[in-house]
Amino acid sequence: MVYVILALLFVVGPIVELYLIIQVSHVIGGWQTVALLLVESAIGAWLMKRQGRGIWRRIQAQLRDHRLPQADLVDGGLIIFAGALMLTPGFLTDLLGFGLLIPPTRAVVRRALLARFRHRLGSGFTFLGAGRGRRGSATYDTTAREPGARERAGRADAVELPGADRPR
Repeated sequence: MVYVILALLFVVGPIVELYLIIQVSHVIGGWQTVALLLVESAIGAWLMKRQGRGIWRRIQAQLRDHRLPQADLVDGGLIIFAGALMLTPGFLTDLLGFGLLIPPTRAVVRRALLARFRHRLGSGFTFLGAGRGRRGSATYDTTAREPGARERAGRADAVELPGADRPR
């Protein structure tokens, strides 16, 4: 199944993109089509940068508050993926990229991804040296509904924060 999806992505996708570009160029002209693709990419890059900065600020704030930014990390990855789609020349990839840059659409994709990979994400994490000027650890419960997640979080899934061993 994975090979079929990859074949569609890498073989059929570019053929569809070329067909769409040729059809649009027949309607509005060749140079206008190139200009339209460049303008779409520039708008997508601007949106990606703007939304990426917002996500970055939210992730930093959640980490400062000793909360795991699970949804925002997925949103950040989706924004990066949208940027890659926007850099790929073509109308179909730009449309998919713009779709991921729209927060309600991105929320639907994020929920689907989190539901699909929930079992791989684990039940909690312990960050050693969490907080400014503090030594010790902070436990983050990623599954508040699951009883006993906090007790299991301190097992082998501890993550050392950068600079935790340096004196402040």
